[in-house]
Amino acid sequence: MEYRVLGRSGLQVSEVSLGCWAIGGPSWRDGEAVGWSGNDDNESLAGLKRAYELGINHFDTADVYGDGHSERVIGRFLKEVPRDKVIIASKVGWFRGTAPNAMQPIHIRHQLEQSLMNLGTDYLDLHYFHNTNFGPGDLYLEEAADTMRQLQKEGKVRVIGQSGYSYGDFMRVCPVTRPDVLQFHYNAFGNQFDQPDTNLFQWADKENMGIVLFGPLSQGLLLDKFDPENPPTFGEGDVRASNSGFTKERLLEIRRRLVPIKERFGMEVQDLVRVAIQFALAQSPNACVIPGFKNDKQVESNARGAGNPLHAEDVAFIRSAIQGV
Repeated sequence: MEYRVLGRSGLQVSEVSLGCWAIGGPSWRDGEAVGWSGNDDNESLAGLKRAYELGINHFDTADVYGDGHSERVIGRFLKEVPRDKVIIASKVGWFRGTAPNAMQPIHIRHQLEQSLMNLGTDYLDLHYFHNTNFGPGDLYLEEAADTMRQLQKEGKVRVIGQSGYSYGDFMRVCPVTRPDVLQFHYNAFGNQFDQPDTNLFQWADKENMGIVLFGPLSQGLLLDKFDPENPPTFGEGDVRASNSGFTKERLLEIRRRLVPIKERFGMEVQDLVRVAIQFALAQSPNACVIPGFKNDKQVESNARGAGNPLHAEDVAFIRSAIQGV
């Protein structure tokens, strides 16, 4: 496994790390499905152990994943490995309980204590603000940032991170939250974060910030493993049910765009895993990816995508084929 340092945070993580959303299982937030179906705790645990054997050392979860279930599964795993050999990240910001806003300072503290209890540890290596909703008019922004830094002083949080969903939101809150690591969605389909006026990679590199990329495989859409004539269906509480990418028309379009990719890099799913993962990693030397998993086989597949970087011309070729630019 190859390792990278997440910029000024100093955290040394496996370039292919693990996203632990799916192992939280099905869940809902305000009536919307925000989880994943088809999980099995024993398979999840086997996947976590296999990851550790393969040199994956960075595990990313959140209080809201299965309403704490993902953290509790990781807690079982942490009983079996040396705590100082792994980087555990969690987040606060989507689960608000009875608070008016999930970033209310006392709620942040409560949720961290609950996360630590779920995980069976007394500190997080990395703790994120999971989004940029700090209440009406950013009511809680400054207090939330102060609270997180106080938790850092108490030794309960090593590094502060900021997750977000738009360039403007990052620019608005980061001067106050002052994160050392950013987390955002990115894969070969591209998005605002690689555009000239909203290039978050360039900004983060200039500031020497770490970057953690989720969705590098686009929920498997970049792997051409779904049959357009028989699009997949998903269980109750599964976020993928609302993803328009799983329609027949979109699956056919993605398959067409992947034809030149397969001709150049290989026809197997594993070839496409490597292409997708290495395309994301090529965006910054301070970046790692956190593909999700449900079992040890998926972990092994993700891990095999490491250590085989793309040349610059390969990256340009992939961008042109998939994004049409």
